[in-house]
Amino acid sequence: MATENKNLSQYDKNTIPNAKALRFGIITSQWNEQVTYGMRNGAIATLKDCGAVDSNLLLWEVPGSFELVHAAKRMIDTQHLDAIIVIGCVIQGETKHFDFVCQGVTQGIAQLNAMQSKVPVIFCVLTDNNLQQSLDRSGGKLGNKGVEAAITAIKMAVLGK
Repeated sequence: MATENKNLSQYDKNTIPNAKALRFGIITSQWNEQVTYGMRNGAIATLKDCGAVDSNLLLWEVPGSFELVHAAKRMIDTQHLDAIIVIGCVIQGETKHFDFVCQGVTQGIAQLNAMQSKVPVIFCVLTDNNLQQSLDRSGGKLGNKGVEAAITAIKMAVLGK
């Protein structure tokens, strides 16, 4: 496992640009909310720790991870943002549904990043084998992928500025 014994939440605030003037969108899947809300909370706390203000954070929710792509496209089209974080969690089940959802969300977000060049969409979707792996990565023993996504969003928002 690539993240075994590594805390994903560690960052050096002194190396992160100040986010006070940046606007962020966060879209969170309601499916597997015990995981996704933990990552959302980690992302929000990290953005604020790096200077972001509440009035510059736009929070949307969608039913599941597959809907993240549509919501991100709509957010790009209707809001003025510097970066968007999409947060979801797909856990392996007994059918191929897992494969189709993971592939669709991954390709959809990649296409959004390739087709539009102004607003980076940060992929924060866990694709784990079981619930415990997801809990470990959403505020558990391996840190919080939401924190990592927030740092990535800040860095991408200022890229080339």
